[in-house]
Amino acid sequence: MSQSPHFEHIEHLGIAVKDVSAAEARYTAMLGVAPYKREEVISEGVTTVFFQIGPNKIELLKATRPDSPIATFIERRGEGLHHVAYKVADIRAEMARLKQEGFLLLSEEPKQGADNMLVAFVHPRTAGGVLIELCQTQEAK
Repeated sequence: MSQSPHFEHIEHLGIAVKDVSAAEARYTAMLGVAPYKREEVISEGVTTVFFQIGPNKIELLKATRPDSPIATFIERRGEGLHHVAYKVADIRAEMARLKQEGFLLLSEEPKQGADNMLVAFVHPRTAGGVLIELCQTQEAK
């Protein structure tokens, strides 16, 4: 099995929830592990909760304001899978490559995301109906 030269691996699955405390309890019971991190990303209007299961991560996302992308998503579609995030080594290079390939990016520059990541999103309209997040680990400060 060969690896993509661009995407390293699935970084996490993002799940939109209405009640983060209830969802955290449900996922803790289901997965058998407690979350390792809870964080608010003010710029995106979201509270995140991360679970680590082996090499995989699950991110629960709850809107902290009515105009956040998560609030809009839940209003339109309800709770559920929001995005698939992929780890990349060079987010700006991947953004440029994807743009050149005809994918629509939701921003021109990466943003500060949760869990010490720079992030950028590919619009679902150009990615087969799936919101794709690119994630690059930032250097420790």
